[in-house]
Amino acid sequence: MKQRRVRTVPAPVFQRQVVFWTGVVVLLGVLLWLLSEILLPFVAGMAIAYLLTPFVDRIERAGINRLVAALLVVALVILAFVAIVLLAAPVIGTQLGAFIDNIPRYIARIQAVLADPQSPWLQKLVGQGFGNEKGFSDLISQGVGWVTAFLRSLWSGGRALVSVFSLIVITPVVAFYLVYDWHRMIAKVDGWVPVQHRTTARRLAREIDAAIAGFVRGQTAVCLILGSFYAVALTVVGLNFGFLIGLVSGLITFIPYVGSMTGLVLATGVAIAQFWPDVTWIVVVVGIFVVGQFLEGNVLAPKLVGESVGLHPVWLIFALLAFGYLFGFVGLLLAVPLAATIGVLMRFALGKYLSSSIYTGRPRT
Repeated sequence: MKQRRVRTVPAPVFQRQVVFWTGVVVLLGVLLWLLSEILLPFVAGMAIAYLLTPFVDRIERAGINRLVAALLVVALVILAFVAIVLLAAPVIGTQLGAFIDNIPRYIARIQAVLADPQSPWLQKLVGQGFGNEKGFSDLISQGVGWVTAFLRSLWSGGRALVSVFSLIVITPVVAFYLVYDWHRMIAKVDGWVPVQHRTTARRLAREIDAAIAGFVRGQTAVCLILGSFYAVALTVVGLNFGFLIGLVSGLITFIPYVGSMTGLVLATGVAIAQFWPDVTWIVVVVGIFVVGQFLEGNVLAPKLVGESVGLHPVWLIFALLAFGYLFGFVGLLLAVPLAATIGVLMRFALGKYLSSSIYTGRPRT
């Protein structure tokens, strides 16, 4: 009986390919690090193009020229962004300034509530250290210091081109050209892949695209819905700076669990300082975030994000913090696609290892 011959790549050729592609990855990483201060509008334009390409494809399939479709979609997005900025920026700016000015008063109020001798159960619940002025102040100082250091790293990584000209003028132009030429660029890159690895590379690319699209497009919708819900609900119950806190909570929901927990802590702190000793409204504020988490976990995320995007929350949080710290705003924009890519490649490498003779102990046939 004839044995089926398995086509394999000669060892010297395979080794040269590994060395070559490792060098390409290292070179790209070095270039990203060296040029991080000028890449922001281009990376932002690429992210926008990735989000808008499916809409342009649908319009093109309806019989409209792709050039016209790309111009139409990009123009509508720009107009919507400008309208949102004009409507929301004054409110957000006013509330943000007032919130920063009121932080010392809120901290003093919370300290007084926790140290109230008529409510000893509070000290037992949160611990004696929180009722102590020095301990609570130290905790706040450490948190503010960490946030300041992180924001400073973002600013230093993107300050060169975080300007009105680069983000408003260059980014839409880059996005338009990338949307228009998206499929031709993908075909060109596909043609660069070694022929014997093309099938595997295409399969991995589809998995990477599914992970990125499933998370980025789905989670963006989740952030917008939750941000609107939190902002409206907190404003309706009369919480000071409820619109600002709700909007920020929804937007940073892009980082799993971090957004909701940050919003819950901020809203509860402001509610205690504003409503105490009326516990009813404090419970209502907490209930808003409980409802938001229920909607996210049981309705929004399963429907919009999906169950198999392959991005573990811990890995995503680490990627966002690490790339944001190292490369600033550019790192934040690249964190999700790079995390998804690394995740797919690691799963592929692990599958190869588990089926190899190194793991099984059986010789290859």
